Amino acid sequence: MQRSISAMVGKGSISHNRRTFTAENVDAVRTKNNVVFRSDNIKQVYSDLFGAALQQYNDKQTRKDRRIPDYYEKIRTSKQEKLFHEVIFQIGNKDDMNIRDENGTLAKAILTEFMDSFQERNPQLRVFSTHLHMDEETPHLHIDFVPFTTGSKRGLETRVSLKKALAQQGFVGGSRSETEWNKWIQAEKKELSAVMERHGVEWKQLGTNNPHLSVLEYKKQERTKEVEALEAEVNRIESKLKDLHDSEDYVSLNVDKYYTSAEWQVPTVLPMMGAKGYRERLVIPLVNNLKAVIKTVVSQYLHLKNSYKELMQNVSNMKKEIKSLNSHIKRAMFERGQFEEKAEDLDRLVDVIGKDKAESILNKPVPERTKTTRGWMER
Repeated sequence: MQRSISAMVGKGSISHNRRTFTAENVDAVRTKNNVVFRSDNIKQVYSDLFGAALQQYNDKQTRKDRRIPDYYEKIRTSKQEKLFHEVIFQIGNKDDMNIRDENGTLAKAILTEFMDSFQERNPQLRVFSTHLHMDEETPHLHIDFVPFTTGSKRGLETRVSLKKALAQQGFVGGSRSETEWNKWIQAEKKELSAVMERHGVEWKQLGTNNPHLSVLEYKKQERTKEVEALEAEVNRIESKLKDLHDSEDYVSLNVDKYYTSAEWQVPTVLPMMGAKGYRERLVIPLVNNLKAVIKTVVSQYLHLKNSYKELMQNVSNMKKEIKSLNSHIKRAMFERGQFEEKAEDLDRLVDVIGKDKAESILNKPVPERTKTTRGWMER
């Protein structure tokens, strides 16, 4: 037996979870079958978690306006953090794990075992409300928690922070598709799949055949190959540049011979040698040799100078191209992350509404639209 796993971000409606009111999709007759694992008062949770840290923080403040009278209210009105977070876990969907047959009972057993060790696995996520709903189409688990971090150097020593809480549990974010939350969700899915295996159910992983991902992956691979080829060419050119520098060093090391070697010294006038003979037999050959050396040196210098300039320009152009290709690779990775998130959202939607209904919606013709002065409208 194979079943999918859904892990969705919940709205965090505690009154809905506790069935303070009955929604349209709830069968009130079966509400008595729901399981309440935990139902604590969130204000008391805040007091227990942050009371001592709040007192310590306020005691250090010399100005009254910097004190925090109520940490719960501070977070409730904050634009940076939420009072709490909710995650919903579900196995399969209404077609293969329906509440009305034995598969619904199996889902209840698996989710119960999964929940039993949730708080132990997540010490930085203080669970205060957990409900297993058995009165909708598919059993599912609502887990509400307050994420907190300790040892903070700013503000309260113990404070609310989802990012820091998950980081303290070992989930550090990377790319857009590898956030702390996504890594943690994936780890929890693996924990749930392990429980499923003990009950004879295999995890059916969805969203692995998305064509957009394969195209993006191909583009990424091709750009990576181009970068590697360019980097190899840069290394080759830089090696040539090193050879040029080595040649320069070689010339510098051998310049001394023109000062010390006998053949390059001003010839000594031999006894009984006249000025004409000295000039023709000794001076002119030496000058001609010097001219030849100078001509060769100047020619080599100009060649090396032009080669160096050309190679440096090639290196500069290639480095710019590498930078551009790396930008394309980063863009492809960013787009891949977006597609992965959309694919996961679609998988979760299919799990909730069922494959048949999803295909029915997708197969409906798209209404033709026409442009107006205010935007698009359906004809």
